[in-house]
Amino acid sequence: MALTAGRKLGPYEIQSALGAGGMGEVYRARDTRLDRSVAIKILPSHLSESPEARQRFDREARTISALNHPNICTLYDVGHQDGMDYLVMELLEGETLADRLEKGPLAIEQVLRYGIDICEGLDKAHRSGVVHRDLKPGNIMLTKTGAKLMDFGLAKAASPAASLHLTATVSTPAGSHPLTAQGSVVGTFQYMAPEQVEGKEADARSDLFALGAVLYEMATGKRAFEGKTGASAMAAVLEREPAPISSAQPATPPALESLVKTWLAKDADERWQTAHDVKLQLRQIAAGSAAASTGAALAMPQRKRGMAWGWAMAAVFAVVALGALAAAYLASQKEAPLLRAELMPPEKMLFNLTGDNGGPAMVSPDGHYIVFSANGANGTQLYLRALDSLTSQPLSGTEGAMFPFWSPDSRSIAFFTSEKLKRMEVGGGQPINICDSTLGRGGSWGADGTIVAAISYNTGISRVPASGGTPTAITKPDNVIYTSHRWPWLLPDGKHFLYTAINHSLPTSPEAGVFYASLDGKEDRLLFHSLSSAIYAAGHLLWMRDNTLVAQPFDAESGKLTGEPEPLSENVDYDAGLWRANVSASRNGMMVYASGTATGTQQLTWFDRNGKQLGTVGERSAFFDLDLSPDGKKLAVTEQNTAAATIWIHDLPSKLKTRLTFTGGSHLTPIWSPDGQQIAFTSNQQTQITVKTLAGSGPEQTVLSSPEAIYQGVTDWSHDGRYLMYMQGRGLNQQLWVLPLEGERKAFRYGNSPAGEMLGTFSPNSRWVAYQANETGRPEIFVAPFPWNGAKWQVTNGGGTEPRWSADGKELFYFDFAGIAAAEVDGSGPTFQVKGSKQLFRLPLRGPSREFAPSRDGERFIAVALSEGGSQQLTLVQNWPAELKRK
Repeated sequence: MALTAGRKLGPYEIQSALGAGGMGEVYRARDTRLDRSVAIKILPSHLSESPEARQRFDREARTISALNHPNICTLYDVGHQDGMDYLVMELLEGETLADRLEKGPLAIEQVLRYGIDICEGLDKAHRSGVVHRDLKPGNIMLTKTGAKLMDFGLAKAASPAASLHLTATVSTPAGSHPLTAQGSVVGTFQYMAPEQVEGKEADARSDLFALGAVLYEMATGKRAFEGKTGASAMAAVLEREPAPISSAQPATPPALESLVKTWLAKDADERWQTAHDVKLQLRQIAAGSAAASTGAALAMPQRKRGMAWGWAMAAVFAVVALGALAAAYLASQKEAPLLRAELMPPEKMLFNLTGDNGGPAMVSPDGHYIVFSANGANGTQLYLRALDSLTSQPLSGTEGAMFPFWSPDSRSIAFFTSEKLKRMEVGGGQPINICDSTLGRGGSWGADGTIVAAISYNTGISRVPASGGTPTAITKPDNVIYTSHRWPWLLPDGKHFLYTAINHSLPTSPEAGVFYASLDGKEDRLLFHSLSSAIYAAGHLLWMRDNTLVAQPFDAESGKLTGEPEPLSENVDYDAGLWRANVSASRNGMMVYASGTATGTQQLTWFDRNGKQLGTVGERSAFFDLDLSPDGKKLAVTEQNTAAATIWIHDLPSKLKTRLTFTGGSHLTPIWSPDGQQIAFTSNQQTQITVKTLAGSGPEQTVLSSPEAIYQGVTDWSHDGRYLMYMQGRGLNQQLWVLPLEGERKAFRYGNSPAGEMLGTFSPNSRWVAYQANETGRPEIFVAPFPWNGAKWQVTNGGGTEPRWSADGKELFYFDFAGIAAAEVDGSGPTFQVKGSKQLFRLPLRGPSREFAPSRDGERFIAVALSEGGSQQLTLVQNWPAELKRK
């Protein structure tokens, strides 16, 4: 019967229900004597049928309560009141392993850690003469301090003197009760050892069989033995072998595979014999020792064998080991040939190697795997390709992941999302948060567990433990010459790293370069000027120079270049929008790069409100800012290359393309006048705002110029034609300013946020301005009156950039860092109203920029999108240093 709050069982006061099932009910309660919270389990009535059963239960439960161990849920007390037997247990905060497994498999690191905890608890129980007999995910609690075994009150005493079985809450199929005195089955079918299924005596080795089944499920997310009925489940335990763990998780350590296989042996004598020995094996695997990767696969359970047999086998193993070492040595003396191969994306997928929502493919340090991003019908996620396999496996939990990088042992990857830096085991498990991140720009993982990363697109390089924590800044951009430090690459000493410094305001600035810095912040110097990131491999720096991948000898300890750069390949992608060479290399001479160039990977594409592609505009290229003319018939867009940025006009009905700007330097942020006759843009290294008339041959007019300020870009032209809005400031510390186009033309500041404002855009009635600001610590969309009076309304609450108004002013479109979203708004009254928002469709964009625009009716959107026709290929190079020797 259910207990209500306030009900007392002895000194225990019921507070709330925690759960219920066929084997009892669990309540949260307060121990009034010791003033502590406890869990109380009300036991089924069949356990209270006779005084003899209660005495037996009480005697053996008190024996189990002596199992005081950090990995065992402590049994404090037993009691009987009002016809009810109850257990008083430690109250645990966390989730059961069964609940956790509903989310998918665990990372191998977690499997090993929790496995060690479980072995610790079992070892304590077994040494105390207690066998659990019902070890399963539902009886394991995952807490902040590790795994804890629960329901030891179900166990039996293993000593010969204790022949009576405890059966407090043994889980069996619905409608059956465990009867232990008559040799019947006790336990949960999928985790029972064969001897339990057959109704035989269970001992410590039966618990180890169950532990093997549990760890198998932790690693794969699937039960080792399954069946639709109890009978079929028992048949699976008795007759079948589970599929190898590696078939579900390719990166599973071989030693763990062997360990679990031995656990699940049908014959108890063939299993591991003690939890203590298993614990030691798990620790070796977790430590990544050579003994764990080879010795564990060869180690045998402790059985009663003759000493001569043991010495003989030891001698055999020694010979095998020596032979393997000799073979490895001889193989190492023979240089691998120089080979190249093209890698294809998964079926019906496209590589997503350029831009913000994917990133370069990364070869593992040991050269055995490649992790890459791919696009398909279900969106973007990371895939793992073992180089001895013909297929790639999706990595669950990496949807929308960007810029992956490897751990030094090649067992884990880290990656960025729009809000987090995360890590995960490639062998399985869900990602774990490392720290907050807003549009991160690359990382590198050291052997001591330190990660260096560009946590955001507009910050310096920070260090953070791979286990998680608060990032500590190492470098900081000056926001004058450089606005971002990115693409760090740790050097072999673990104390120094490379990074690239760039300026968002001057995308082709000759000041951009590769730096050599130390983790302690004492060294930070320019190596050479370049618009490309650089990596270190095989004693060389690799980077892009004049659209060619080059290699130059580099002393990583002194940080000095020698010799001259030598060309390796001209067919390597350079991501101009992110200042990144699309290449990675391993420790053993493997290299992978995206073949082709960034030009051709982006396409101006029309989408409907559901994300369906409706058509394209022009040829593939590398694009930045775009703006639709007021009548929707023309499109102005910036095309970017390594030399300059040029504005082009696309006449959409005729499909004609004409060049707008011809003078030297870069021309950015084109904005149409309300009548569609003129375009305003930035020029002269963004120190000028220029207006050009499309019709006739009138000269360009400079409407604003100042040698003391850098203009990030024109953001809008008011619909009444009277004002231009632009961003002014140094680096990314931008402010919105307004330039009147009548009278004295004296510019004035719009807004007063300490964090500044960006990408301001006028509403159709010119009464409001939507803009981006970082007041909450991340980019969000706000709306304020025009002229500014101090009032403002926050439109987004989960991140947003690139605001765009619908033609009728009733919707505000924006990029939510995953796709195009729309907020329903009303600016017709004296105050502004936000009625709600939703994502319309997912779309990879870089942001913050102006990379999409809505049609006049708000039913279509033109955007800078990855091109289906321009799908890139991955090129794999074995022993790339041999290319240098041939020259």
